[in-house]
Amino acid sequence: MPKPLPSKLYAQASVTSSGGLSLFDVKPGSIKSSNAEAFHASAQRRAAAVRKLRAAGFEVLQVAPASLAIAGPPRLYETYFRTGLFTEERAVMAMLNQPDTRTFIEADNHPMPSLISTGSSPVASLVAGVAIAQPPEYFELPYAPTRAYWHLRVPGDVSLGLNADRVHRKGITGRGVKVVMVDTGWYRHPYFVARGYNCGPVVLGPGASLPDADEVGHGTAESANIFAIAPDVSFQLVKAGVDAVGAFNAAVALRPHIISCSWGYSIETGPLSAYQNVLAAAIATAVAQGIIVVFSAGNGHWGFPGQHPDVLAAGGVYLDEKGQLQASNYASGFKSRIYPNRTVPDVCGLVGMLPRAAYIMLPVQPKDEIDTELAGGTFPDADETTATDGWAAISGTSAAAPQLAGVCALLKQKRKTLLPAQARELLKSTAIDVRAGQASASTGGNAAGPGPDPATGAGLADAFAAFGKL
Repeated sequence: MPKPLPSKLYAQASVTSSGGLSLFDVKPGSIKSSNAEAFHASAQRRAAAVRKLRAAGFEVLQVAPASLAIAGPPRLYETYFRTGLFTEERAVMAMLNQPDTRTFIEADNHPMPSLISTGSSPVASLVAGVAIAQPPEYFELPYAPTRAYWHLRVPGDVSLGLNADRVHRKGITGRGVKVVMVDTGWYRHPYFVARGYNCGPVVLGPGASLPDADEVGHGTAESANIFAIAPDVSFQLVKAGVDAVGAFNAAVALRPHIISCSWGYSIETGPLSAYQNVLAAAIATAVAQGIIVVFSAGNGHWGFPGQHPDVLAAGGVYLDEKGQLQASNYASGFKSRIYPNRTVPDVCGLVGMLPRAAYIMLPVQPKDEIDTELAGGTFPDADETTATDGWAAISGTSAAAPQLAGVCALLKQKRKTLLPAQARELLKSTAIDVRAGQASASTGGNAAGPGPDPATGAGLADAFAAFGKL
């Protein structure tokens, strides 16, 4: 039986661009930083669209170059845009690489996934379409508990594994570089307080609430990976609600040097939904402004936006207790079927192995979803911590993305003019080649070998080697 519609529906209204281009009439994979501005609407058209939508009863939560974040009761959408709305349950791969289902909302007046046609509405001359928000899939005491199984601890083990310690010895720690993360929230854990990390207030994305809480734990945990690599960055988190595009645009509005995202959608062959096209445009716009954008490749997902050609796609390499490296069989590695000649990942961070990638002991909000779900049991199916101690051993490419963001922060401190494409090529050209193991079987089980490959991209990021080549 279909689930009922929510009391409030969040969406992105795409204002018709100055050149008449629509985000919803393009070929899959064609929205890039090189053409992002062509999809931007004039300030006058955006203002006119805002006035009309507000007059109709919609909340306008955010104004971005290519879209407006809006909200309102479903009935308002149905009446104003002359459409019916319905829910669908779809299979997804949730956190900790577990199968799950999510509720998606669709309109019956257009066949494109997530798109509401505006053709019969009073705002048709101003708004090309309305993309219904789609829920993203997340790819994941001041002293960490010790456990007998092999795992990494922050900050020291992660810093050493990506060769960042030697950069720190040069006085480069990310100082003066602003990194923003879009995730489930951020809890001021004693781990962060005791180390004096520079953490700004949480910004709420559209539909998000409780800025001081991280009910899931994902954002809190993964942020520790940034500080392990670049301990003196200026950090801020945008808590994503149901509208990931709105949250991403909120991150862009904070004017950071780097945005780190450990989430996305699994899109093997396309087409992208209307909402995902809006997200592609937001990313392309950010990169065109010079912001380095890092996305996880996925944990068995065909990760999007990890496939987007403008982002730095983070994959996974496993470092064992003997110092040997192999591709993580938990992490995605593939050749994109949406963007021609695009291999994912570009380069890798440190990620655990199947079944749960219980690998890096990270701080979380006590009793949150991750702290509870992975607690107790026996490694490798659980992390052997308690459900209330505020620590969990997790990883996945959710950990790799902020690790790479931290490496980019070190490089950005040394060279403020470093552009996104330059940062990506620098990391790729200096990465440690990984020649053993296979990436996730869910994305083809590609094998690592000499040189670049679809399992690990260029290999494991080497912060010191990249720093030395600047």
